[in-house]
Amino acid sequence: MRRVLLWMILALLPLGATAQEAAPARATAAILTVTDAAGVRHRLTREDLAALPQTAFTTTTVWTEGAQEFQGVTLLTLLDHLSAPAGRLVLSAANGYRVERRMEELLPEAALLAYLRNGAPMSLRDKGPVWLIYDFDGDPKYRTEVIYANSIWQLDRIEIAE
Repeated sequence: MRRVLLWMILALLPLGATAQEAAPARATAAILTVTDAAGVRHRLTREDLAALPQTAFTTTTVWTEGAQEFQGVTLLTLLDHLSAPAGRLVLSAANGYRVERRMEELLPEAALLAYLRNGAPMSLRDKGPVWLIYDFDGDPKYRTEVIYANSIWQLDRIEIAE
């Protein structure tokens, strides 16, 4: 009986599949889902975000040690790309944290949807795959409790409401 079960399991496995061959499928997985006011879902991969105009800065944060380099797309760039109207945004993280703000409260021209930190993709355990972050060292106006609360890591969903 055990031998039959083993053969059944082996028959379901793809022939010659290796962990390296499975990696590209994971690399193109959506890391951020944006639902617009019409209910249309845009599932964005890291490659989709990388195809948009990029912004990078180096800053210190209250959550990390030392200066960190962040690279990604500004919230404004992404919303313009999706032709999203101004309104309320609900940003949700994989860990359950949620921020609901009017777009202007998020300072969309300064809010960076970072998908690289120090040149490498961020894992879920490392505050990724997307971290909405500000250049805290670039301007004192970003060092407020409201802006710190807006800095949502493990960001995986944005809902746009008019």
